This record gives sequence, structure tokens and C-alpha cells, in this order.
Amino acid sequence: MNRILIVEDEEKLARLLEDYLQAAGYETQWVADGGAVAGAVKEHAPGLVVLDLMLPGKDGLAVCRELRAASDVPIVMVTARAEEIDRLLGLELGADDYVCKPFSPREVVARIKAILRRTQRDRCASEARLAIDEAAFRATWDGSALDLTPVEFRLLRTLAREPGRVMSRQQLLDGLYEDHRVVTDRTVDSHVKNLRRKLAQVCGDEEIIRSIYGAGYKLEI
Repeated sequence: MNRILIVEDEEKLARLLEDYLQAAGYETQWVADGGAVAGAVKEHAPGLVVLDLMLPGKDGLAVCRELRAASDVPIVMVTARAEEIDRLLGLELGADDYVCKPFSPREVVARIKAILRRTQRDRCASEARLAIDEAAFRATWDGSALDLTPVEFRLLRTLAREPGRVMSRQQLLDGLYEDHRVVTDRTVDSHVKNLRRKLAQVCGDEEIIRSIYGAGYKLEI
């Protein structure tokens, strides 16, 4: 994905970043309020977020925490406050990199390119481990076939479409049954348990499907 979401309340700076990023071949979207970021990420699925620390509505650290609860989108934080505690806190919350104001727009573009190259390599490496053939309803892990029921296959397919993203039980249920039958959300827990058991047969003790308390599940590959 070559869309970059710029979260910055200084319009002049945001427009400057947009100009440089568009010149580098990226699509851009700009929001100025921290409270609008989660919705923009959910709706437009950017490839990376440039996130200012000081924002109206919700500050950058709170936004970073909110995004990391639901997405693994790369985040570059921008701050005029260079104190080490802010840097450490931001990185602990899941930011991928930092730039300090004032900065060179060329440097920001270079860092974005480097992060996107790295995440693309990581994604390709992850996808090589799990292979899903939707036409044949077949999945393999490191070349070993997984003996899955149709429902287990759909569950794995749904999780694998956005690895690292936390998906609620309802989101997973929506992709499980083609006849749209009515079932409880705890049905997902039973299918996840069975899917984990079958994954363990080919990947050992690796925790491929993680439970996120109060939120749902995510696939870690």
C-alpha cells in the first residue's frame, strides 16, 4: 500500500510533507485531529502513518496506543519535544521511528521508504510460511498441509488477510458460515482451539493465534 496518512495540526507543515511524498510517488491523506485517526486508518488502510505528538482532540501517544491495539500499520512519530522519555514512551507503545522538529522533509521521505521496504520484506517472509489456496480450500505451513475443516479454513483465511490485526469474535464469525446461520460468538473460541491444535502439529509450540483479552484474536506470523 502506497498511501501515507499524515496526522499533523500545522497545515503548512502537513502540506509540505504531502508535496514531498506525492513527488516520491505516494498517495497522501491528511487529518489534523487525533480523534479522527482511528477512523481514517480503518476506512482507508494506509501503508504508514506519520503521527505528530502534540495534537488537538487526542495526543499522539494516545493515538499510537489506540492504533496498536487494532493494527500493525507502521508509525513514524513527529515531535518538537526531544526529551528521551517521550522517545522511549513512544517506542514502547509501538512506534517504528521518530523524527524531531524541525526536520528535513527529504529525511522523512527517506525514513518512510526504509520502513516500508523493511515491512514489505517481513510481510513476504511471513507469507512464505503460510500459504493459502482459496480455490482448493487448502492451507500449508512451511510446506506442510493443514488438515482443516471448511470452517477452520475460513477462520484461518480471515485472520491471515490482516496478520497482526486484532479481530473481534463478531468479525471472525462474519466470515465463518456461508449460510449466515445464527450462532454465539463463543463458537469462535471452539474453532480457534481446534485450529490452534492443528497448527501445533506442524509448527510446534509457536503461538500463531494470540488471544487478546476483551478484544478477540490475531494471527502472528
